[in-house]
Amino acid sequence: MSEVPLAATGLMEPWLREILRCPATGATLVDGVGPTGEPELVSTDPVNPLAYPVRDGIPVLLVDDARAVRPGASGPADHAPA
Repeated sequence: MSEVPLAATGLMEPWLREILRCPATGATLVDGVGPTGEPELVSTDPVNPLAYPVRDGIPVLLVDDARAVRPGASGPADHAPA
């Protein structure tokens, strides 16, 4: 699948995109596309990368709604609260 930057689609202002961070790790977020083609923001954390859904152009930065992006992982992120 090809990645479609959210800023390029007009769904998110570039300045907002640059200040968003993963709420679990503090890592930067990059544009991505989920398994079914929906836009998402993906954490760049090397240990615990998570993908956050974007619904109606709004990033849902809730850890409980995040998807683990490690190989073989799927579904909501499974982790203990900080």
